Amino acid sequence: MVFVALLRGINVGGNNKVDMKLLKGTFERIGLNHVLTYINTGNIIFTDSFHSVQELSSLLEEAIHRDFSLSIRVMVRSLEEIKTIMDALPEHWMNDTSMRSDVLYLWDDINEESVLETMVIKPEIDRVIYVSGAILWSYDREHAGKSGMNKLIGSKNYRNVTIRNVNTARKIYNLMVTAAKRE
Repeated sequence: MVFVALLRGINVGGNNKVDMKLLKGTFERIGLNHVLTYINTGNIIFTDSFHSVQELSSLLEEAIHRDFSLSIRVMVRSLEEIKTIMDALPEHWMNDTSMRSDVLYLWDDINEESVLETMVIKPEIDRVIYVSGAILWSYDREHAGKSGMNKLIGSKNYRNVTIRNVNTARKIYNLMVTAAKRE
């Protein structure tokens, strides 16, 4: 099966620096196959036929701690789970000079639609969609300072999400689809 590991909080703001070539080696050392990293923020596509998503997450967190002395949360999602999210993502949502659009991947602790009730969402500015595994969030950049997204950082929910912009999310999905064709 094809999976993606989404690492939370590496190579952001000069903190938790991890070299992607070394990280790829960590994945290969624990027996994962066809390992491919995408950009420096911790997106790793790989294949595995032996472990559950939960087992993979634990194995990877332990291996990263052992190899890099970092306690990093690792979210693992299958191609099918990522496809569900991508199918719900409106095609016209972009991350460009006029629009900001993000995918907030949810840890299981908060992966339910009711999580939206605990977030500051400004309907006149924010476009927000819950789909199993993620919250899709978009707003026009001219209203960036007023978006409820600004209230997410520092909130209880913030510790239970890892965020990628839609351009990165789409690229990860395309890399996973390509990997599945080779499998």
